[in-house]
This record gives sequence, C-alpha cells and structure tokens, in this order.
Amino acid sequence: MADGRELVYFDDSEPYVSGAATRRLDDPRPLPDRFAPVVDEHGVAHPITGPELRRDPLTGDWVAIAAHRMNRTFLPPADANPLAPARPGATYQDGEIPDTDYDVVVFENRFPSLLAVPGVVDEPTAADGEELWTVRPAAGRCEVVCFSSDPTQSLRTVGPRRMRTIVEAWADRTEALGALPGIEQVFVFENRGKEIGVTLHHPHGQIYALPYLAPRTAAMVAQAQAHHDATGRLLGRDLLDAELRAGTRVVLESEHWVAYVPFAARWPVEVHLAPRRDVPDLPALTDAERADLADVYLELLRRLDLFFVDDESAIPLPYIAGWHQAPVHEGREVSRLFLQVFSVLRAPHKLKYLAGIESGLGAWVNDTTPERIAARLQDLA
Repeated sequence: MADGRELVYFDDSEPYVSGAATRRLDDPRPLPDRFAPVVDEHGVAHPITGPELRRDPLTGDWVAIAAHRMNRTFLPPADANPLAPARPGATYQDGEIPDTDYDVVVFENRFPSLLAVPGVVDEPTAADGEELWTVRPAAGRCEVVCFSSDPTQSLRTVGPRRMRTIVEAWADRTEALGALPGIEQVFVFENRGKEIGVTLHHPHGQIYALPYLAPRTAAMVAQAQAHHDATGRLLGRDLLDAELRAGTRVVLESEHWVAYVPFAARWPVEVHLAPRRDVPDLPALTDAERADLADVYLELLRRLDLFFVDDESAIPLPYIAGWHQAPVHEGREVSRLFLQVFSVLRAPHKLKYLAGIESGLGAWVNDTTPERIAARLQDLA
C-alpha cells in the first residue's frame, strides 16, 4: 500500500483463480510512509512513536495505549466507505482497496493498537524510574479481513464458497502472523452490529497478533495445564465429550464439528463451535474440516439471526465471534481450537449492560440459563 502496509487478495472467482488476471497491486494515494519521521511545528524531525503496552501493577495485565485511534474512521457515509472497492474510472479515493472489485482481502489496519516499529527493541523498561510502572512497545500487528466487496452483505449471507475462502484467509494469516518475531498469540474475530460498537458497517473482521498472552487466554491455558497435569488429557477434549454425553446443550452437529451452549455461559446468547478432532489452531484443519466448517458456520449464523423476533420479524443478532487458538509458544500442547460467539442482546431492543459486580470484579451473572439458550437454537434447526 502507499504507506508501506501489506495487502493480500484471496480470490475464489475467475479469471483470478486461474491466474488469467491479477488484481490491482499499486496504491495511487499520496500517503506518506507510516514509519517516516514526524516533523514538528519548528521543522524538527522526530522518530515515529508507536503504541505502547503498560502493565497494570494491580493485575499484571498488559494495557495497550494507542492514542492515535481516537480519530479513526467512525461510521462514514456510504460514499466514503474505506472498505469498499475503488470506483471504476476514479483517479483517487481514500479507500483501502485499490482494485474495483475483490472477493476477500486482508490488509494491515491503518489505525492499529499494536504495531512493530522498525528499530525499536521490544524490551520492558521502568517508566519515570518507577519499578512498579512497566512499559514496552506494543510490537504486534492488526489486520482487517473484508468478507465481501458488497457493503450490503454480511458474513451470514456470503454463501458456502465464499465462506470457504474466508476460512482459508483466516488459516493463512494465522500461520503468517504466528511466525512473526515476538508474537505469542493470534486472535481472529468479528464484531457485528451497532450494539457491539462497530465503526464500519461493511462486512469485515479482524486479526490481532499479540506480543503477549491476553488475560483470558492465560487463564484458559493455566486451567488446561492443571487439567492435563491431573489427568493426562486435554481439557477441551473432555469438555466436548461431556457436552456430547449430556446432549441437552448441543445445538448443531456435522461430520467434523459440534456447536453447543457452554455449561457456564456468561452471555444471554452464547455458543461454542469445536472440531471433533483435537486441533490446536485453524492452520491445522484438514481440507475436509475446512469445507465442513464453511457450511456449519453459516448454519449457526442463520439460527443466531433468528434467535430474537420482534413483531414477527427476526432481528439480526449483534455479536462478537472469536477463534480461541493455541498460543504460539506457551501452553500450545494443552490447548484446543474453538470458536466463541456471543451477543450483548438479551431481548429485542434490550442490551445486557455489565453490572458493577461484573465490570468491577469480573464476577459474571447470566439472566437466563444455558439450557434455555440451547433449546431456542435447537428449535431453529
């Protein structure tokens, strides 16, 4: 791209699959190099500074400080959608994709919360000379995945062929990002709906490559390690087997995948989707598992979009969907791939706001039961 970011096309249509044609590979925008020195009002050049990580001394969690994101794009009008393809015949527009059409495309986020700046060493230091205040560069990477060039589509409506391409993109980028220096985990996710707080309505997701284990991932790895130490088995395997034995919360089964509402679901709508085979991450899936996933995921999203009805009309579900994959290094051997999909909608036009005990202490309260969630999804088969 014009400012040095990487962009990757994933094609499933002709003439691109056969190589008879190639997507546009140049970016005509007059963007400066993102790592170029910044000149202040006095004409003095200063090295670019990236986002940083600060460790919370009370919990040990890393918090990304990325002040440049305050002015990022927010719900632009249709004619200024940065994820739309370029307009045919236009000499310039400030969109991220230079071609006039695409199938699936992945590119580095223009406003990342994680960014590895060349020449900056990723080492923790004491801020202001205080040992309690630890800071380090937020040396990761943030990517955007556009599921379709059509802004009126959603992931649910892309169809099995396109969903299969998206699965390939997820797996490809997971492998590529996991190989970058200093990366500890790769998180593939999608936010959908204004209730979730999306800043762009175009059908897209994101991929974060983190230089540390996120708090929830670290907790799950610790739990999985303790279970393995005690039993010699994978916690994820035993959980899936237990859900299959009980059966009451299983909502969807295929040859390679099982979807179920977890025993201790936190959210008013929550589903986990897990492979039948013990798999650490998306790149480890076979072709058959990936093809099956494309169909299963679309069926799961279809049911979720029918979960709530208002005046006999289904309400498209606002949700967050995230792939929990084995970390790159720590705890990889005890981790097992699964997808978590959940929604903040607890009833038509009613949101679940985190109460004081949930936001303040992380002590969750669910206002429904996992069995009721599962029963509704089973009815929508």
